[in-house]
Amino acid sequence: MVNNFTLDPARERLMDLAERRGVSLAALSKLIGRNASYLQQFIRKGSPRKLEETDRATLARFFGVGEDELGAPEMEEISPARGKIAGKLPAARSQWVDVPRLALGASAGPGAVAEEDAPVGHLRFAQGWLRELGLTPGALSALTVAGDSMEPTLRDGDEILVARADSDPAGRLRDGVHVIRRDGVLQVKRLQFGTGQAAVISDNHAYPSDMAVPLEELDVLGRVVWKGGRV
Repeated sequence: MVNNFTLDPARERLMDLAERRGVSLAALSKLIGRNASYLQQFIRKGSPRKLEETDRATLARFFGVGEDELGAPEMEEISPARGKIAGKLPAARSQWVDVPRLALGASAGPGAVAEEDAPVGHLRFAQGWLRELGLTPGALSALTVAGDSMEPTLRDGDEILVARADSDPAGRLRDGVHVIRRDGVLQVKRLQFGTGQAAVISDNHAYPSDMAVPLEELDVLGRVVWKGGRV
């Protein structure tokens, strides 16, 4: 309970998403075009009683979650044959997840300086498909690959879906293709983990690989779990 107001699941979920993403309620309020204290009052004082539909949709897209997680009302399913209520379904839009597409490309070449990670758009995925893959919708981001050092696995211009490193249910880093930040530079590389170190590998053999990089020199941002690109 906060200020004698009991948090409902939607408010608790919004707080949790904000904390996980490391974004303030004031920044989220500005994202939806409200004053800086708007979401603070929504969560801690219960005013407004519920989010406006457009505000809820914007926040759901930003976090890559279904609107039902932020309080979207359920719709009643009507039986066409009998005209009776057959049950309740989540709002239709909750069947899809809009994953934020970040402005920075994940370089598969010399690297890109990571300065801004604000979303510039979204890629839409079926929520059921993501969950079948064991992915947490709110922990996903999309990036564009720049460069050819990961060919043939990833090509210049490919879109990749990245699962945040701390979202692995086992709480561990697994071998695979990852987005990393190294010396302030964003890269996409294949990682093979050892004790206290990792091999940072370019799949394109024309580029060098570093076979023993101390883990403290790597900021592993997430694992690449899907790719798409032009034919």
